[in-house]
Amino acid sequence: MPLAQLISPEQLKQRLQQNDLRILDCRFALNDHDYGRKSYSEGHIPGALFADLEHDLSSPVRKGITGRHPLPDPQALIQRLRQWGISNDSEIVLYDDGTDAFAARAWWLLTWLGKREGVFLLDGGLNAWKEAGGALTTATVNLPAGNFDGSPDNSLLITAEQLQQRLASSELTLLDARALPRFKGEIEPLDPVAGHIPGAQCAVYTGNLDENGRFLSPEQLHKRFSELLKGRPASALIAYCGSGVTACHNLFSLNLAGYPLAPLYAGSWSEWITDPERPIATGE
Repeated sequence: MPLAQLISPEQLKQRLQQNDLRILDCRFALNDHDYGRKSYSEGHIPGALFADLEHDLSSPVRKGITGRHPLPDPQALIQRLRQWGISNDSEIVLYDDGTDAFAARAWWLLTWLGKREGVFLLDGGLNAWKEAGGALTTATVNLPAGNFDGSPDNSLLITAEQLQQRLASSELTLLDARALPRFKGEIEPLDPVAGHIPGAQCAVYTGNLDENGRFLSPEQLHKRFSELLKGRPASALIAYCGSGVTACHNLFSLNLAGYPLAPLYAGSWSEWITDPERPIATGE
């Protein structure tokens, strides 16, 4: 069974009283870093705790060295997960109020730490929950500490140096999850250099969703990624984006489609461009 799993609002409603259920609200906005916590305080799914992209799901930026959302220290994240009441056998539901991109980052981090079962993205996120008549609350959540004891699987990561060595490989499929204008270098609202890593293909992560913001079927996703692979082995696929967040959406979707877990270049474009010796490309 694929690691990637979805849960519908209706299914979540039926599980809200489940003792081992943990829900993480992953709302965030790149242009307003207080948005997620403020939105959570104004109303969240009953039982949900807030997981902040920058404070919980990333480590501090080191200017000129890291990308915009470096991976969190594994032990710090494990401690945080325990504080959220998460244990090895917990069922975890993740959501945000957009495209599930921030929730997918949390999914990938849990996968990286070895939590391979019982982790779900809420299909359609908070919008789908509200459309289904799901309740919101402002109540404080107090849960007993968990005993999660994961460890990082660094086979799911690739460094900039390793990636650069593989750019000439005819088997490599390098997927960039950013929107096409950023990929082409026509605009760059977040980073000081525009463009993409040479040899990459634009696979904007929102292409994994239908017009209602729900994930495409596994069959539709398989077709999408099969066309991007162009006969190359899925085992040679690597995902990146601007800062290692939306690429996780592609990795989740690949897995939902039945493909194996592929490596993440976690530093992504914002780290790649910290070294002026690394090559860049623009256009298609």
